[in-house]
Amino acid sequence: MIQHRLRNIIERRRCTLLGVGPMSVNCVDATIELANEYEVPIMIIASRRQIDSEDFGGGYVNNWTTEEFARYVTDKDKKGNILLARDHGGPWQNTREKDQNLGLRRAMDSAKVSYRADIAAGFQIIHIDPSIDIHGVPDVDEVLDRLFDLYEYCWTQAANKHQEVIFEVGTEEQSGSTNTQEVLDYTLNAISKFCQSNRINPPAFVVVQCGTRVMEMRNVGSFDSPVRVVNEIPAEIQLPKMLEICNRHGVFMKEHNADYLSDEALQWHPRLGIHAANVAPEFGVAESTALVGILERNGLANLAEKFLALAYRSHKWDKWMLEGTRATDRERALIAGHYVFSTPECQEIRAAAIQALAVMQIDLDDYLKAQVKQSILRYLRSFRLAL
Repeated sequence: MIQHRLRNIIERRRCTLLGVGPMSVNCVDATIELANEYEVPIMIIASRRQIDSEDFGGGYVNNWTTEEFARYVTDKDKKGNILLARDHGGPWQNTREKDQNLGLRRAMDSAKVSYRADIAAGFQIIHIDPSIDIHGVPDVDEVLDRLFDLYEYCWTQAANKHQEVIFEVGTEEQSGSTNTQEVLDYTLNAISKFCQSNRINPPAFVVVQCGTRVMEMRNVGSFDSPVRVVNEIPAEIQLPKMLEICNRHGVFMKEHNADYLSDEALQWHPRLGIHAANVAPEFGVAESTALVGILERNGLANLAEKFLALAYRSHKWDKWMLEGTRATDRERALIAGHYVFSTPECQEIRAAAIQALAVMQIDLDDYLKAQVKQSILRYLRSFRLAL
């Protein structure tokens, strides 16, 4: 069983599991190679914007559909150490559902179409996240009702295919603060009662607000803050209490948005007992930075400028900006870089770069993959996964 395997490694190594966002083909390849080199399970956590079913036109990562992505990963993962995970599945989690201004019923049906493709493609971890509502702010019980609907649907789909799937649940958007103990306990109690009454396995993971939030190229949450945050219990005091609740319910605590935390903060994760953490944008920025750097160092500044201009024009950096930001245009472009990797314009830039660097005995993708590996390794080492 997947959950039993994960529990064994957490308890044996006293480690924190890592979820890696599939920011690019190089990022996916780097993750697979590291998982197999160090013989550790790594979750590849695909959001619906990154990877989605053919019904939604795929995603921005290599233009992969769910089916194509799953096939690529399983073919490359020779030792079976990668866990395919849907990250932030649920209504309005795909741009198309927002753009079409779907109502609740149609957004829920749309989410189910995406989940059905995930399960058919062999995804092993399904994150049910009904925290977004473009039409209002539902209370916790409304969110739980939506979660139960999606949970039962996915469970039935997996059972019909005789396929093992474990679940991750989350009912709040990430804010950079920490959950209240009362809300977490209430949520897990409600989910436990639902699972018992419907004879459904309880979730393996619950997303807990751990004081992490990514903006620009840093973590602005309270977890790594050198100063106390007003009206908030420090993470080192609050999180053990949250872990106590999770352990009582037999569920793993999952932290999202661990990007850019200091080494010291990351090393506290296994010490505190945080079971798992997700990282994504940092690896995309690492590859974009490496791409621009190698081009500029090797007389290909014109190609670097073309890439930066393309990324900047995409405006994919908008949502990552802090109020009153002083970020430069170059920094904005690096934040948005991975969003344009698969566009025809970027493919032309990459093809020219690959050809020019090959003359200098440099394999561009090998170089970029190595740089992303170093970024991922920082987490594997801090989380006691790469010993």
